[in-house]
Formats: sequence, structure tokens, C-alpha cells
Amino acid sequence: MGFLSVLSFAHKLVAERLRQGDIALDATAGTGADTLYLAKCIGSRGKVYAFDIQEQALQLTRERLAKEPPDSLPAISLHQQSHALMKSCVSDRDHGQVGAVMFNLGYLPADSSDKRIMTETASTLTALEAAIELLRPGGIITVVLYPGHKGGDAEAAAVQAWAERLPQHAVQTILYRGLQRADAPYLIALERKKPL
Repeated sequence: MGFLSVLSFAHKLVAERLRQGDIALDATAGTGADTLYLAKCIGSRGKVYAFDIQEQALQLTRERLAKEPPDSLPAISLHQQSHALMKSCVSDRDHGQVGAVMFNLGYLPADSSDKRIMTETASTLTALEAAIELLRPGGIITVVLYPGHKGGDAEAAAVQAWAERLPQHAVQTILYRGLQRADAPYLIALERKKPL
């Protein structure tokens, strides 16, 4: 049977914590797979915020969402913004109420995309700090990292070092990684226990 892929494991962790009517964030919309997954987890009474700096990514997300019955989806707001700005885009009343934030770092995995446009360490770390503040107690952040492409290794190392320094009393962290390939994608997940 084999172990779950890092993406499937991220989805499993999120599904275990989200409830109908929750608020969720896709910090890196990409092709919209995580946006749609979050929408299905929380149902029509919930709310999803999705972020990407590329209009192409948001268009791919719109196309994916358009294939679903409209009454089955929650309110979904797409933001052509850096994930580092998520806190200012999320309604003040939703701060501290978010059930899950998903990050899938790297570049847009579409055939026609410019692979030179990718997430950057500084904005990712800013976004992760904001994501923790937006979470409710028991909420989760999943971060899929890609050390196998140029720049991805440095970003992955910085995110892992940041996660290792988080105070244990406030945030629990785990690492899900295959050990035989150093360049394989891996997952860091963080659960908010209480305020920092």
C-alpha cells in the first residue's frame, strides 16, 4: 500500500481538524487543488481565502472551482497578493478563527507557467508568522516544501529552522519526510495550542 504522499498527508491532517462552517486559507493557490479541498472540507457555510501573486494561478483556480456545483461551495475570495499580506486581506473578525492554512511552496505547476517565479523565503516566513496569528487554538498549518529545485532547498531549510524555534507551549510541530532522498518534497505541520 505504501505511505501517503506529502500532499495526501497534508490533506489528511487538515480534514481531521476542519469542521463544517470553518474559515480556511490557501496561502499559495497554484492550480486551485488545495483551495477546492479546503472548500469541500468546510462546506457551503464556511469561507476560504486563497492567495497567489500570479493571475494565471488564480485563473486556474477559478476554472477548477467552476467545475463544482456552486451551491456546494463556501464563500471563496481569491487575492492576487503575496501570501505575506494575508493578514491584511483577512477580515478582522476572522483573526484567531481560522481552522487551517495550507502552503504548497515552490512554483506554479502548470505547463505554461514561468518556473522562475516561485515563493521566496522572506515572504514565506512573514506569511507563516501571520498564519499562526490567524489560527484558532487547535487550528493547523501545513507546509509542503520542495528542496529539489533551485532556491527550494534554502527556503525549506529556513522554514524548518523557523518551525524548530517555535515555543512548544504554544505550537506543536511535526515533520513528515522520506529519508532516502534528500531532494524529495516533505511536509511540516504546525498545530496552534494557545496564544504565543
